[in-house]
Amino acid sequence: MARDRLSLLQLVPNLVTILGMCAGLSAIRFTFDERYELAAALIIFAAVMDGFDGMLARTLNATSSFGAELDSFADFVSFGVAPGILVFGYALSGPMAGLGWVFVLVFAVCGCLRLARFNISRGAPDGAATRHFVGVPAPAGAMLGLLPVYLGLSELVDVTRAPLLVALYLAGVGLLMISRLPTPSLKAVRIARDNAIWVMVAMSAFVGLLFLRTWATLVVADLVYLAVLGWLAFRRRRRGLGA
Repeated sequence: MARDRLSLLQLVPNLVTILGMCAGLSAIRFTFDERYELAAALIIFAAVMDGFDGMLARTLNATSSFGAELDSFADFVSFGVAPGILVFGYALSGPMAGLGWVFVLVFAVCGCLRLARFNISRGAPDGAATRHFVGVPAPAGAMLGLLPVYLGLSELVDVTRAPLLVALYLAGVGLLMISRLPTPSLKAVRIARDNAIWVMVAMSAFVGLLFLRTWATLVVADLVYLAVLGWLAFRRRRRGLGA
């Protein structure tokens, strides 16, 4: 009986997932070495890979239950564990390290719960998950969680002087991940054809700013995303009061 064979192309999405997970694990290692810029860059790279693996799986018709579970485990490492350890090493490992670690655990557990809920809703027949996310997605939560690191690396704010605020913020991001707040999904965003060129121009400007002022640009991106979340929460509450 001949063994079933897989095309090498069908393994590419899983290899990309593993590459992203290795980046997240390496971020933890470089945090221990106090190479915070490299650690933050590796987590960002893991987020980029997380966007690519699903797209590749659909393009190559290589989606599988194994790949979906592997992606979830990799996300927990890269976006649940690594960001918390990086924030701890950068801003919370001083006098209040014990209390700071508690908030890191809260962030990691919330990331785990977020991914578990996503895994359950992934097979929902109504397709609601494709229109919007429920709570902040794990990669976006990781980017938000790293805001104190971005602020410090950009030299805009010395976050090491306010470890309690950093710890509370990190836990707050964790709670956003497990909240019921509907958050935007790029898959559901539709733009008019006439506006497509402006989106491409804006993206080009964003990439250029990333090269010029990486950490300050990421600070602005996080603040814009937080503002969008605040607006969505306000609109949801207003609808609830008006019902």
